[in-house]
Amino acid sequence: MPNRKRKPKNTPASDVSGEDDVVLRETAPLQLRYYGDPVLRKRAEPVVDITEAERQIAVQMLETLYATGNGIGLAATQVGVLKRLIIVDIGEDDDETYEPLVLFNPEILSAEGEAFADEGCLSIPDVTAEVKRAEKIVVEGIDVQSEFVRIEADGLLARVLLHEVDHLNGVLFIDRISGLKRQLLKDELLRIQQAERPA
Repeated sequence: MPNRKRKPKNTPASDVSGEDDVVLRETAPLQLRYYGDPVLRKRAEPVVDITEAERQIAVQMLETLYATGNGIGLAATQVGVLKRLIIVDIGEDDDETYEPLVLFNPEILSAEGEAFADEGCLSIPDVTAEVKRAEKIVVEGIDVQSEFVRIEADGLLARVLLHEVDHLNGVLFIDRISGLKRQLLKDELLRIQQAERPA
């Protein structure tokens, strides 16, 4: 997703130290999974009961997101947890301040319009591409209090929600660009895929 405008609290998810070297960083408290990891292509399972364990995963996901210094959304699959859970914190957008959002079992109920914007992903560090998404959406899910919520979103919030729900279905933003654009990113993606994984 677009970079978050805040000061880094930790090292970035990767460091490009040379044209052929990509160093994938360790992250905490949860370890990010990077492009090439099979878990990113798996479909997450619905959360049947929101227990204290699930709430703790959500807290740790937020902490991991903030530790990256520039993330604004994270899906549970990105930290190797195959549960339908996303967290979003876009901070401020168009002079409006948003609270962190935790959604279990998010579902896109409707989508309309078209918007183009550059996207990136914590799991595909240092790679960005223009992606077409719906401009306005309605999302339903369950919050940390086990209450059903319905969110009408547009702009950046809609884009981040769509991006993270895609992750839960094993879809990456690079799947939503043309074959030609993917071909242009081939070398960068290969370097990430071949980089040494954090322990």
